[in-house]
Amino acid sequence: MNKNKKKKVIIIGAGFGGCIAAKKLANAGFDVTIFDKRNHHIFQPLLYQVATAMLSPAQIAYPIRSMFKNYKNVRVILANITEIDKEKKTVKPKRSNQQFSYDYLIVASGARHSYFGHPEWEKYAWGLKTTRDALKIRERMLYSFEKAERTRFEDKQARFSTFVIVGAGPTGVEMAGAIAELTRKTLRNDFSNFDPKSARIILVEGSGRVLNRYHEPMSEQAKKDLEAMGVEVMLNAMVSNITKEGVTIGDTLIESENIIWAAGNTASPLIKLTTSEVNRMGQAIVSPDFSIKEDDSIFCVGDCAYLEDSNGTLVPAVAQGAIQAGSFVADQLIRENKNLDRQKFAYKNKGSMATIGKSRAVAQVGKFQFSGFFAWLLWSIVHVMFLVDFRNRLLVFFDWFASYFTHMRAVRLINTYRERD
Repeated sequence: MNKNKKKKVIIIGAGFGGCIAAKKLANAGFDVTIFDKRNHHIFQPLLYQVATAMLSPAQIAYPIRSMFKNYKNVRVILANITEIDKEKKTVKPKRSNQQFSYDYLIVASGARHSYFGHPEWEKYAWGLKTTRDALKIRERMLYSFEKAERTRFEDKQARFSTFVIVGAGPTGVEMAGAIAELTRKTLRNDFSNFDPKSARIILVEGSGRVLNRYHEPMSEQAKKDLEAMGVEVMLNAMVSNITKEGVTIGDTLIESENIIWAAGNTASPLIKLTTSEVNRMGQAIVSPDFSIKEDDSIFCVGDCAYLEDSNGTLVPAVAQGAIQAGSFVADQLIRENKNLDRQKFAYKNKGSMATIGKSRAVAQVGKFQFSGFFAWLLWSIVHVMFLVDFRNRLLVFFDWFASYFTHMRAVRLINTYRERD
């Protein structure tokens, strides 16, 4: 590529899709600028372990600048992009007059929690998308145990030690299992007035199965494992209200101050500024090459994009989907720069895995389905290898290894969370 005619690519979001696209394009000689609201890349599949005191945020996050320090044609900017001018081909950060021009724009801005038309529920039911979310959940949970220990009233103790997880997808199932292990194993001897084993963990699901995108035998096994760990699984249960008192299922109030929302997502608000072609989840309905309908120089990848691929498969909003999409878009820009036609995307399903607890997991890889210790071991290996930094891989491995034998979780810290009784 002629150095004097480098194509400018702006990438909004340094998640899985954005980072893989940036690396490929940088290696191909493009001029890449990455914008993100945070200065670190997060390995979201392990956020629930931060929320349940197994890992620290630093073990699953890595500075974006460090990821690209050896890429001389990659610029990283900490900013929140709130304006896109498709006519001028520029983007503009929030509260700034500075504009940045592009030849190609890749929007990989992710998703946030969706409360199905009840945004007021977010005040009481916290979702899990960022390290800040995870730390809020962790500190509220640990502080609730302290209040359960302090109170003299059984009804208050029950309320403080009741956990309601709404949504039984992978995040909900993993959260429920992790909280069950925390209360039944890690904390069992830590309190004198309160028995953590008496804590209620309730997993609420609106459909008839947990992990309803998995094959039925795996879904049933996950449910059995959760129940064996002491989790109450409520299926075909619809949330009708959430207040500071707790969660209402139909007409029944479950009193709790620990409500975790894992029931639904909505794409970043930036998508509606990018394209008018969106679905009910706010995702951009993209063309087979991930470009938006109105402009083939703008692409959406990851959680914020909706695409049925060339085989009729819906590209899932998971890490593998984002990685494959980001890599594919980068390849298309490289092809176009060589005057080659763009291709149509085809998703390669490399399998699905969800962990429930120690030696308990379910996995689907191709035609194979398995559960138990081997599925859990495979899940552990895959997730450690996906971490960006070798040091983080070692730290996470040793923490998991120690916890396997001792059930201890070292990150049980209450730093900033305060609440009036």
